[in-house]
Amino acid sequence: MDYNEYFVLGMSAIGAGLAVLANVGPGVSQGFAAAAASTAVGRNPGAVSEIRTTMLLGQAFTETSGLYGLLVAIILIIVQPLM
Repeated sequence: MDYNEYFVLGMSAIGAGLAVLANVGPGVSQGFAAAAASTAVGRNPGAVSEIRTTMLLGQAFTETSGLYGLLVAIILIIVQPLM
């Protein structure tokens, strides 16, 4: 291997790390959503099903950005598209 291939592998590893680091945002926002839903259920126990549905739908949309980051990291590490 020459130095260019090592450089590409190193940059792929750094890019994969940054892509996985993108999962911090969805994790924090899902925690805030669960906390807000718990507070809402505590205030209005009769609306549990509506609150749960809305919370799960919002968390599903939030999780997709985290999954995209994970997919990019897997592609950079395993497939190595720049080689």
